[in-house]
Amino acid sequence: MIITYEDIIIKTLTRVLAPFLQLYALYVLAHGHYSPGGGFQGGVILGASIILMVIAFGLDTARKRLTEKADIVLLCIGLLIYSGVGALCLALGGNFLDYSQLTKILPVTVAKARSLGILFVETGVALGVMAVMVSLFYDISTGGLPPER
Repeated sequence: MIITYEDIIIKTLTRVLAPFLQLYALYVLAHGHYSPGGGFQGGVILGASIILMVIAFGLDTARKRLTEKADIVLLCIGLLIYSGVGALCLALGGNFLDYSQLTKILPVTVAKARSLGILFVETGVALGVMAVMVSLFYDISTGGLPPER
């Protein structure tokens, strides 16, 4: 059980910082194949921004913004994006995650197809990592009990 305190400074800083943390997570995700970062790091930053909101506003408020069902849906979407790109590459006659095969369906060069394939996969990884982090935090903070109705 997380105990929240009515601290105006923490709540105000969280309201100000959370959007910037989430924007930075998207930056880390988008530039992951050009510079250090990527899906895992971006997902961790996204998850941390949601956990920061739990710490500042309480578990019930955070569960209203990101329910456990929505968290599971995001996890499944991330997994489907990752495995879907790999399966698409297989269906197009290449190896799993052979992004050069995407040129058969995308009107781009091989280099651009590989760049887009990596971005799709990293986006799936980011969603999955973020959802797992938040789910683990919810489970640890409640002792695994379902939300009260």
